[in-house]
Amino acid sequence: MSLVRSAKPSHVAVTLLAVAILISFLPVISFAQDQNPPKVELFGGYSWYNPGGTVLGTKVPSLNKGWGGAFTYNIGKYFGLTADVNGHYKREVNIYNFTFGPQFKYRGDEHFQPFLQVLGGWSHIDPSGLQTRNEPTLMGGGGIDLNINRWFSWRMIQADYVYTTYRDKNLMTTSARLDGARVQSGIVIGLGGAKPLPPAAASCSAASPAEVMAGEPVTVTMTPSNFDPKRKLTFAWQSTGGKASGANTTGTVDTTGLAPGSYTVTGKVDDDKQGKNHRSASCTSSFTVKEPPKHPPVISCSANPTTVKSGDPATVTATSSSPDNRPVTTSWTASGGRVTGTGNSVQLDTAGAPAGPITITCTATDDRGLTASGNTSVNVEVPPPPPTASKLNEIAFPDKKKPWRVDNAAKAILDDVALKLQRDADAKAVVIGAADPDELKVKKNANLAAERAYNTKEYLTKEKGIDPSRIELRTGGTGQKAEIWIVPAGASFTGEGTTVVDESKMVKPPAAKPAKKPAKKAPAANQ
Repeated sequence: MSLVRSAKPSHVAVTLLAVAILISFLPVISFAQDQNPPKVELFGGYSWYNPGGTVLGTKVPSLNKGWGGAFTYNIGKYFGLTADVNGHYKREVNIYNFTFGPQFKYRGDEHFQPFLQVLGGWSHIDPSGLQTRNEPTLMGGGGIDLNINRWFSWRMIQADYVYTTYRDKNLMTTSARLDGARVQSGIVIGLGGAKPLPPAAASCSAASPAEVMAGEPVTVTMTPSNFDPKRKLTFAWQSTGGKASGANTTGTVDTTGLAPGSYTVTGKVDDDKQGKNHRSASCTSSFTVKEPPKHPPVISCSANPTTVKSGDPATVTATSSSPDNRPVTTSWTASGGRVTGTGNSVQLDTAGAPAGPITITCTATDDRGLTASGNTSVNVEVPPPPPTASKLNEIAFPDKKKPWRVDNAAKAILDDVALKLQRDADAKAVVIGAADPDELKVKKNANLAAERAYNTKEYLTKEKGIDPSRIELRTGGTGQKAEIWIVPAGASFTGEGTTVVDESKMVKPPAAKPAKKPAKKAPAANQ
């Protein structure tokens, strides 16, 4: 019997086209998450088979009644070993295929998972009226599974090229080549295998401490979970305030200069996988920068000297500080006088100030407006008025015969004057002699006022021992008297209305004669 014709090229082309379409899906499948494949996958469903050849001049028909099953043991995420079995039936021929080999399944997408496989084995061919044969078979193709859940998938389509031969030893001298195509669809059941990793996560500890003063550090610790332990993890830290740092599970925030308020620290962890299989997670923790304490400044002030004469200055000094180490400025007020200068040392000008205490207030103010005050005082003394000459007393000259004579009544008064001068050694005296106009009408009384002053001085110097240089003589006014004025040290006698007596021209009266021998003639000059 002659060699039969091979399958039409259109059968092979259809199979190759289906496989090409499957392969084209690979680069466009999107990545959703890591898939951990089941350990075993069981397929069962409908199978259509067109052997694609002729035997003894008769075309082998397509077999649209059939079933298919497969057992795949997954060695890794993408590779497995598959055992495939199927049966196809028709009146003319029944064919069973038993093959096994590697399968590559792309598990990048959680729904669509295309696969390719290359299988080898044998076919059990049972044609009507011919010998039943078991022939070597090669099979290659692929398909797409649509995941419904972890345990069930729908094999939307599987297309395989199937190559085998047939030879009836009684009727054929050579083998008939069968280039065919097989198309299947059905259900895939997954069994065993690790569960898919849950989403990557991270948790952050409470910030430590949760409340700080500006400048104090804050630490936060991150605990990542659901990451592949074989992958390297990297960490990064950020904060809504301050400067965050850290390259491991612990992050630190420098809070220097932060205003009071709440802030959030964010930690992020990434694995070293790139692209679709990259996993990352983040977590947050909060901390609070507390309002700094607001202690007012403290201040004290003192004056030197504490007592001055009106017009004299006093130095006032303040000592101030802030318990919170804030900058402090000092200001001054006074109840009298005038403060000059600035800073912690000023001058109190007392010019024109009345006698009595002046209160000086020093006030410290920090940069937050908090204040504190202190007080000190300066007592102003008004100096006594300058010393002036004053009338101490006067003596009378009632003697008609000797109107210049200092009598005992006058001496008693002059004794008190002498005592005053002795007690106040720096004081001086001014004696002002006077005379009545009627007395001056007598010629001998022309110098009566000067004589009265002179005789008064004579008593004080000769009888009471007063230094003559301390007594000045003058004339002025009217009356039978002599006034005695005291001139303290530093004072002066203006002498208004008086005339200085030239003592060098004064002539002493002659010595007195016994009463029984009256004088023969009047003295030349009266004393």
